[in-house]
Amino acid sequence: MEILTITSLILFAVITVIRLDWALFLILAALPAYLLRFNLGPIPMTTLEAMIIIVFTSWFFRARPWQRFKKKDWQERRQKYPYSLEIIGILITAWSGLAIAGFDNASLGIFKAYFLEPIMLYLVVINRGQGSYRKFIWPLALSAALVSLVTFFQQLTGLFIFNDFWALASQRRVTSVFPYPNAVGLYLGPIIFLMAGAFASYPRRSNLLTASKKILLLLIIISAIAAIFFAKSEGALIGLAGGAMIVSLLYNKRSRQIAAGIITAGILVLIISNPAWQYFQKKATLMDLSGQIRRQQWKETMQMLKNGRLISGAGLSNYQEAVKPFHQEGIFVKNDDPDWYRKVVWNDEYKKQVWQPVEIYLYPHNIFLNFWTEIGLFGALLFTWLIGRYFYESIRLKDKLERSAKMINLGLIGAMSTIVIHGLVDVPYFKNDLAIIFWLLIAMFGLLKIKQKQTE
Repeated sequence: MEILTITSLILFAVITVIRLDWALFLILAALPAYLLRFNLGPIPMTTLEAMIIIVFTSWFFRARPWQRFKKKDWQERRQKYPYSLEIIGILITAWSGLAIAGFDNASLGIFKAYFLEPIMLYLVVINRGQGSYRKFIWPLALSAALVSLVTFFQQLTGLFIFNDFWALASQRRVTSVFPYPNAVGLYLGPIIFLMAGAFASYPRRSNLLTASKKILLLLIIISAIAAIFFAKSEGALIGLAGGAMIVSLLYNKRSRQIAAGIITAGILVLIISNPAWQYFQKKATLMDLSGQIRRQQWKETMQMLKNGRLISGAGLSNYQEAVKPFHQEGIFVKNDDPDWYRKVVWNDEYKKQVWQPVEIYLYPHNIFLNFWTEIGLFGALLFTWLIGRYFYESIRLKDKLERSAKMINLGLIGAMSTIVIHGLVDVPYFKNDLAIIFWLLIAMFGLLKIKQKQTE
C-alpha cells in the first residue's frame, strides 16, 4: 500500500511541476485523502499532507518570495496578504499550544495538519487565484459528488458502514468514506453553499455548455443535501437552514420577504402544533440525548479550564488528558417523566434505564471551546475576530461587486455560516479536510477583496 502511495505522490509531483493549477485542482478534489496514512521515515504522514507540501514547495521555488526582501522591491507597491496579522497571531498561539502540550508527536501532528499546512495552501491559493473563482469550487463539487454517491450506496445496501448499530436498516446512518456520520455533514455543508454560489454566478441566459454546468451543479447540490439527510446529521441540516436564511436576508428585497414569510410560517406551526413545539424546545434547549451529552461535556470543559487553564487551554491534542480528572463516567438522561428526579434518587431499576455512559471525546464539541482548549483563550479570540471580520467585510462588500462575484461572495457567507452554526454543537475545524475548507474560504474572500480594491 505504501509503495502505491509513494508512486502516486511521485506522479503528483510531476503534474505539479508541469501544471501547478492542475495539482491544486487535485488537492481540492481529494480532500478525504487524509484518510490514507503512511510513514515517511519516522514521521507519520497523510496523502493529503504530502500533496500540500509538494504543491507549496513547487510554488515557493517558482515564486521566489525571498526576492521581495531585496532593497529595490521595498519601493514597489505590493498587495498585502489578506488577514496577515491574524494569521501570524494564530500561528503563534498554535505554537504556544504546541509548547504547552510538550512538543510531543501527537501535538506536532495537529500543528502541522490543522494550522501550518492549511495556511501553506492558503498562500498558494492567494497567489494562484487569478481568473475565475469557480476553479476552486469545481474540484470540491467533484469531491462532494463522490462522497454523496458512496452514501447512496450505503443507504441502499448497508454495506461498508463499519458500525453495526448504524448499519441496521431501522436506524441506518451512512458514513460515506468517513469514520462517522457527522463527518458527512461537516464536510458537505460548506461545499453546498460554495456550489450554490457558483451556480448562481453563471449568466441567467446561457449557452448549452453553461446550462450543462448549471444542471450538473444543481444535481450535486441535491445529492449532497440527500447525503446529509441519510447521515442523519441534524447539526448540518440546521446549519444549512440557518445559512440559507442568512443568505436570503442579505441577497435582495424579494428574498428577504420570502425568508420572513418562512420564519413567520415556522413560528405559526410552533404555536399551533404542540408536538412541533415540544420537539423544537427539546432541541433548542439541548434536552435531547445528544444535547444533554454536549452540556455535560461543556460543564467538564469549563471545570478543567477554571482549574488553572483559563489562558493557556489544555494544549494541542491534550484535551482528553486534561479533562480526565473532571470527567463523569455517565449521566442520568432527563425525560418528560414528571417524577423523574424522585425515581432517579430512589429507584435502582429506573436508574439503570436512564443511565447513559459518556466517553471523553477528542474535543468539547463547541467551536469556541474547541479553539480555547487547543490553542488558549487568545487563540480562540483570534479565530472569533477573524470569523467576525470575514462576515463584516463580506456583507459590506456584497453590493459593490459585479453580479458573478456577488454570488460567489454570498456562497462564501453561507459556507462560513453553516460552519459556525453547526460548530455550536460539533467540531467544524479540527480535521484535515475541514481545516483546508476553512482557510480556502478565507483565501477566496481575500481574493475578492484584492480584486475589488484593484478595481476601485
